[in-house]
Amino acid sequence: MNLLKALATVSSMTLVSRVLGFVRDTVIARAFGAGVATDAFFVAFKIPNLLRRLFAEGAFAQAFVPILAEYKERRGEADTRALVDRVSGLLALALFVVTLLGVLAAPFIVQISAPGFSADAQKFELTTGLLRVTFPYIFFISLVSLAGGILNTYSKFSVPALTPALLNISFIVFTLWLAPYFDPPVMALGWAVFCGGVLQLAFQVPHLHRLGLLPRFKLDFGNEGVWRVIRQMGPAVFGVSISQISLLINTIFASFLVTGSVSWLYYADRLMEFPTGMLGVALSTILLPSLAKHYADESPQEYAKLLDWGLRLTLMLALPSAVALALLAVPLITTLFHYGEFSVTDVMMTRNALIAYSAGLLGLILVKVLAPGFYARQNIRTPVKIALISLGATQAMNLLFMWPLKHAGLALSIGLGACLNAGLLYRQLRVHGIYTPQPGWIVFAAKIGIAIVAMGLCLWFGAGRADSWLAARAAARVLRLGGLVLVGVIAYFATLWLLGFRVRDFARRAA
Repeated sequence: MNLLKALATVSSMTLVSRVLGFVRDTVIARAFGAGVATDAFFVAFKIPNLLRRLFAEGAFAQAFVPILAEYKERRGEADTRALVDRVSGLLALALFVVTLLGVLAAPFIVQISAPGFSADAQKFELTTGLLRVTFPYIFFISLVSLAGGILNTYSKFSVPALTPALLNISFIVFTLWLAPYFDPPVMALGWAVFCGGVLQLAFQVPHLHRLGLLPRFKLDFGNEGVWRVIRQMGPAVFGVSISQISLLINTIFASFLVTGSVSWLYYADRLMEFPTGMLGVALSTILLPSLAKHYADESPQEYAKLLDWGLRLTLMLALPSAVALALLAVPLITTLFHYGEFSVTDVMMTRNALIAYSAGLLGLILVKVLAPGFYARQNIRTPVKIALISLGATQAMNLLFMWPLKHAGLALSIGLGACLNAGLLYRQLRVHGIYTPQPGWIVFAAKIGIAIVAMGLCLWFGAGRADSWLAARAAARVLRLGGLVLVGVIAYFATLWLLGFRVRDFARRAA
């Protein structure tokens, strides 16, 4: 399989999900604005969503996929199926216990995650009720991640990439048509999360069945493969999910700021997740199985070349994305969210957070490419140590930036913390001899810089004043933003083409 083609497939499926995600957020913003109801929901959803990223997409995926790839390559079909059955059985049991505890302890969890809400009894009770409905999402989505890890290991990338779209569809349906039947209406968002998790799991079941790997949920506490996954998974929580831990801590800080701060950070984070999902998550998804196979086959040179390929693609696509997010902050936010209850103040406050986030976008994506370089080798300690250092630095920056920059300071801290994380990961890959840069990096980076300048100038002059976007009608905003994005893309890639870049130069076969 051509990895560039696989990346394009995963990115295109992710694009569908992200576009639906923006539709979802536009619908939610129009229906609920940015206030008490949305602050309550975003806090309630952030907790199971954080657990999803920590245990499902984060630690579990990074611990399970390399071991599954090893079983597939070295131990045969029977042992591979046995591993899937026993890991799924233990995971389902653990998830059921965690879900039950989360529902019962909802008031305590809200007290810890958003202590500032305690001063407002109505907001606290609403958040608690929403959390009880959304918490079971962690059960369903973790099983979805198990299924996705299996499918990705067998190079079935498109199904897991498309699966998140079902959650967005659930949000849109509940917000547009079912919200009036709930009291208060924002409870519809909580049930949209619950139903979205069920739909995502149901979507992947037939594809696992076709592979003959539909889990049979067997419990075997003495299985060697299961314990290897558990040992890898525990510390990997820190190694791959540091930005999510920072986001949760940021919610605690933001709960003490003015009402709307949590929502402004959420909407900015949603925009930032567009490039991180399409590039960072997609690259991590396709890199991890191939890196694990190269490690199992004892091919260190191919391992290093594959990492180099991932880093070049990251630089080529992440840097222009960061510049574009900063330059098009107001056009993006007004086009997507400035409707109904979402005010001009909400636009400008979200803009501040988005610009701050964009400063660290490259770091956020690099972490998703560099961390698999360790996890594919089943090396947990190194990225965990780096993650802990980065977490401490992020919280120190929170205290430094929060008071002068308010919520934007919290966003900036996450981005800079991710850059530190990526820098330390890169250094350790070099120190351990895992990665050696291939020739031509200086010329490559210089050409990228020239193309970014060309794109930036087009976007800067094309965007114009913020007032013109705030006053424009919805259709005019959409057309103008679409034209701007098209011009920026053409300017960037045309410049690269003139400088000698060709698509075929980035083609690479999977392991």
